[in-house]
Amino acid sequence: MPQNRPGVDAPQPAPRPLRADALRNRQRLLDTAVRAFSRQGPEVTLEAIARDAGVGIGTLYRHFPTREALVEAAYRSELAKLCAAADELLARLPAAEATRAWMDHFVDYLATKRGMADALRLVVAAGTNPYAQSRDLLVAALTRLLTAGVTAGTIRPDVDPGDVLAGLSGMSLAAQGPDQRDLAGRLLDLLMAGLRRHPAD
Repeated sequence: MPQNRPGVDAPQPAPRPLRADALRNRQRLLDTAVRAFSRQGPEVTLEAIARDAGVGIGTLYRHFPTREALVEAAYRSELAKLCAAADELLARLPAAEATRAWMDHFVDYLATKRGMADALRLVVAAGTNPYAQSRDLLVAALTRLLTAGVTAGTIRPDVDPGDVLAGLSGMSLAAQGPDQRDLAGRLLDLLMAGLRRHPAD
């Protein structure tokens, strides 16, 4: 019987899960990186990010060996938070109200994405697509919200989640300035009104 060659055919051990303190450090780095790249652009130093996160530069490099790795992870962390918010909102709000609240989270997410645009271009230039699967994940989150609303009888059953996502994106672009948040809210209210199922429907 052929023998496994050490280090080649032998199964590799699974990576050990991060300790709780390491997970906290990682999340602090990601949250700090989002703010830094959004406000200061891709030129902000990694040393400054580590310092503002309250960790050493060695800790940063252990989690994120390159600037591009940190940028991509920071963006994906914001995306994951937005998608997770769908279930969190549904756990404490009626479906229609949860959907409207999620729309506000989506506007914040797009604002962060725009702020990080220059930094994200560095990731793309390095040969990585940080947006891979973003649309699928967002549509899945919207589908959970809309399905809950249909089940509750408060959301129309003929709504396509992809259409809602396109509408949200367009409205966010139309009112993307920080001084246009009230306009964004009114546009979102209009979209939500179109999604609601009324007793006569």
